[in-house]
Amino acid sequence: MYGSRAQLVAQMWDGDDHMGSGWWWLMGIGWLIFLAVLVVVGVVLVRHLTSGHTRGSADDVLAQRFARGEIDEEEYRRRRSALHS
Repeated sequence: MYGSRAQLVAQMWDGDDHMGSGWWWLMGIGWLIFLAVLVVVGVVLVRHLTSGHTRGSADDVLAQRFARGEIDEEEYRRRRSALHS
């Protein structure tokens, strides 16, 4: 009974890193790639969440509609005067 336990402990704590000789660098590169992916995902999320999804001021929206031809000059002036009154 004690012999099998001693064998088990010897196998668990034999000092071998179980990576073989020379494969440790591959694990290091894997971690660097993993961290780079995390950074890229973080940057993309921050850019997406802080991008210009705001509508802008009412004057800006009105000017954009006028520039696109959605409203004519008379309607633009009428709505602009209504905004500023």
